[in-house]
Amino acid sequence: MSLLAQKNTTDGPVLVGAHTDSAEAFVPDQSRAERTTSYAVADFPVPSGREEDWRFTPVDRLRALFAEADGTPLRRDESLPDGVTVSSISREEWQGSGAPKPADRAAVIAAARAASISVLDIPAETELTEPVRLVLTGDGVLSHGHTVIRVGNFAKATIVLRHEGDAQYSELLSVVVGDGADVTVVTVQEWADTALHLGQHDVVVGRDATVRHIAVTLGGGIVRLNTNASYAGPGGSFEALGVYFADAGQHQEHRLFVDHEAPHCRSNVEYKGALQGDSAHTVWVGDVLIRASAEGTDTYELNRNLILTDGARADSVPNLEIETGEIAGAGHASATGRFDDQQLFYLQARGIDEDTARRLVVRGFFAAIVGRIGVPEIEEHLMEAIDRELEATA
Repeated sequence: MSLLAQKNTTDGPVLVGAHTDSAEAFVPDQSRAERTTSYAVADFPVPSGREEDWRFTPVDRLRALFAEADGTPLRRDESLPDGVTVSSISREEWQGSGAPKPADRAAVIAAARAASISVLDIPAETELTEPVRLVLTGDGVLSHGHTVIRVGNFAKATIVLRHEGDAQYSELLSVVVGDGADVTVVTVQEWADTALHLGQHDVVVGRDATVRHIAVTLGGGIVRLNTNASYAGPGGSFEALGVYFADAGQHQEHRLFVDHEAPHCRSNVEYKGALQGDSAHTVWVGDVLIRASAEGTDTYELNRNLILTDGARADSVPNLEIETGEIAGAGHASATGRFDDQQLFYLQARGIDEDTARRLVVRGFFAAIVGRIGVPEIEEHLMEAIDRELEATA
């Protein structure tokens, strides 16, 4: 049986014109299994914006990141718990490491033009009590980054990667997780409003391993993150969580691809976004492929968007492709709308003014995901940042 790009179900209020709901939006040009991955830049032409993968993206503003030009590395600060090491490898070693290949032009240029391939190693059976922290800061430069995170068997760790400052930045991040490991990767985008960031994040989930990838995007002129998950053996669990908040003129795009090839694996995707201001634009595309060999798969994906002001647009496209009927479960849902008037009325009837009521509703909207990050200082910082965004709305 093959189900290609099921139309999304709507489990919340829909704002007409803010939610992409056309037949075209739900029928990709080909199966995700057929799309190009390669180490060669020549295999990825410069996007025109007419391609399925780029049709929502303002590609005309990204020409510098599509050119085969060297860049300047971003400033990098590290906080490494005992036992965690950072080294570098050659491109030949990376290509033989089991990390996935680049899947678009920006990613393959990042791999080809990065000054080095940085490797962060967490040894087998290590249980970290403090997060690994990496902070990348831009100073208005063109930059390419290539990082590999290797987590040994039965290790337990949290890695926090933060992006700040201003840059035109293309990034390839590979997270290869060993059998039985338990890993959380948090990536935070708090760029200046002029920054451009194109990223490919690949996660390889080992046998019986548990991996969470959490993306938080609160800044940048254009931020486009492709998060791809695959399974190296049965029994793996992958959870992708995301929070984004777009202001006037910002474009924030999050694309997920979960490739179920191994049997008896699980995935759960949950992204929530808010938009405010003229021409604020968010895009969420969730692709799940359940191959014929992936019997016993259990998967679900959810995207919700909250429109705070006129002039903002949210596109939400969930796709589910199934090649076997022997699965535990598969589904998706998408909703885009304004404030729930009943919630506002309930709060205002109890003496809370309208602006405060709106802030409480939005905080509650995001808190369900932010509270699952598991790093208290990050959770507190993000809720404060969301409050600052809401002050601009008021």
